[in-house]
Parts: sequence; structure tokens; C-alpha cells
Amino acid sequence: MLSLLYSVIFWLHPLHVSVTEIEYNEKVNALQIISRIFIDDLETSIRAKVQKPELDLMNPKDGLTTKGLVNDYLKDHLKVRLDGKLQSISLLGFEEENFALICYIEIENVKDFKTIDVTNTVITETYDDQSNLVHVTYKGPIKSTRLMRDKPTDRFTFDN
Repeated sequence: MLSLLYSVIFWLHPLHVSVTEIEYNEKVNALQIISRIFIDDLETSIRAKVQKPELDLMNPKDGLTTKGLVNDYLKDHLKVRLDGKLQSISLLGFEEENFALICYIEIENVKDFKTIDVTNTVITETYDDQSNLVHVTYKGPIKSTRLMRDKPTDRFTFDN
């Protein structure tokens, strides 16, 4: 009975969440990022951004590509600063898994750093209850935070 109640609650109030994992790969001196975002929520946000209400994110027309649309969106909504310096992110690719788009992102030429500031405003312009969970792995245990519309940025500090 309790599980039925939870099912009804989630049906009436959908969950708006993304999960982004940032991990330093010392062998290639890069931050490797995997971001999981619900496709329907991402599509709604991108439709509004490009002002195309009929846009099908996974099969766009008119010369648009899924990778191009997602890349442009993420460059506006996912920002990473290392020791205060804004980094350039590159969308390497993506794949569809169940209802999520899994985005593979990289920041190249990363050396040691003491702080990483992550701003994640993915979907927050569309849903005010959007939660963006961020997990950072760098020379030690995983550090995590929850970013939302009213707290889009957090800083992680590391002792090298």
C-alpha cells in the first residue's frame, strides 16, 4: 500500500533531477565528466532556448543535430572554474539510456588545482524544483553537492 502511495505521489509530481560526475584523470590530464539528464526535460528546455516548439531533440530537422543542440545548451548551463579560471568544456558524445541522455564531456589540459567551482543550471530555467547533483572525485574521496535554482554554484576545495 505504501509503495502505491509513493507511485501516485511521483506520478502527480514528477522528479526533476540530473546527476553529474566529475573525475580527474591524471594519465591524460583531463577532467572527465558524465552528466545524466532526463531527455524530456532537456528537450523542453532546449525547445524554449531555440524557440522551436516542435523540436524533437533526438531527431532534429532543419540542419540541426542532437550533439550541436546539447553542446550549445551545456556550454550555457554547465560551467567549471579551476582556481577561479573558467574552463572550456567539450561534449565528446552522448548516448540514450532508458529516459536519460548520458553526456560525455571533457576538460583538457588540467594540472593540479586547489578549488573547483561548479555551476549547474541545467533545466532550472524550466523547472523551479530541478535538482542537479554533482559528484567530484579528485585525489581522494568523492565530494558531492546539490545545486538548484537558488544555489546554482558550489565550490570544492582540495589540499594538494
